[in-house]
Amino acid sequence: MKKRFTEEQIIGVLKEGETGLKPAELCPKHGISEATYYSWKAKSGGMTVPDAQPLKELEQENSTLKRLLAESMLDNSALKDLLSRK
Repeated sequence: MKKRFTEEQIIGVLKEGETGLKPAELCPKHGISEATYYSWKAKSGGMTVPDAQPLKELEQENSTLKRLLAESMLDNSALKDLLSRK
């Protein structure tokens, strides 16, 4: 079963790790692997909860823009293919 953690929960786990708990003690307590802890630390280390909200919004906007760009490029490719047939 894959658990989903909110940004607030992730930051809470990272803050708990900053208090001196070792990842080997902290990870089983929260049901995560050490690899997950270190990837969270690389992505969100040093952030506060108010910092995380704009980051999540920007990631969603970036995802939408990437999808729109891919659709536009696909449309352009189809149009070029259609025009080359004439």
